[in-house]
Amino acid sequence: MSWITQLQQRWKVSSALQVIIILVVFACTGFTILFIKRPLFRHLFPDGQIPLMASLAYWILILPIYNLVLLGYGTIFGQFRFFWDFEKRFFQRLVTIFKKSKNTR
Repeated sequence: MSWITQLQQRWKVSSALQVIIILVVFACTGFTILFIKRPLFRHLFPDGQIPLMASLAYWILILPIYNLVLLGYGTIFGQFRFFWDFEKRFFQRLVTIFKKSKNTR
């Protein structure tokens, strides 16, 4: 079984072409975030200082931006429904992780 077929089954999509389109959306999103991050962080941290702050800013700022860009590209490529469902599952997992860590304290 090819890796495309495996992804098709895992993601429950109808065709190999849809798998390729989804992979293109992920690639476009990643490159876009790469190009956004550098100037944003140059503006926020002009001296390149405070690495811990930069890491926190990355997670606080870039994660929501990534998700919005992902939905945007998903819409452009005609895969909004797939990425909307993907985002919902992603955030449900995050909520579950935070609930577990809160309960272990």
